[in-house]
Amino acid sequence: MDQKILSDINERMREIFAGSPAADLEKNMKAMLASLFAKLDLITREEFDVQRQVLLRTREQLNRLEAQLAVLEARVAPKSDTDGDGMAPTGV
Repeated sequence: MDQKILSDINERMREIFAGSPAADLEKNMKAMLASLFAKLDLITREEFDVQRQVLLRTREQLNRLEAQLAVLEARVAPKSDTDGDGMAPTGV
């Protein structure tokens, strides 16, 4: 078939459906769904992906900080176990 014929058929079908109740129904459904989604306070996939990346970076940073804290605590722990005479504190 000729591309022009297909294009003409497509255009005529659009004109027919544009004036039919199906077009109104589609518009109403889209408006209703948009309203419902707005009430649900949904986010876009793009926003979700951005927040996911932020969370991953935050987790990586938290892991690094926890490792640094463990090293610092290990350095301080032996010093706090003794009170200068080489013996553990008695708590008195």
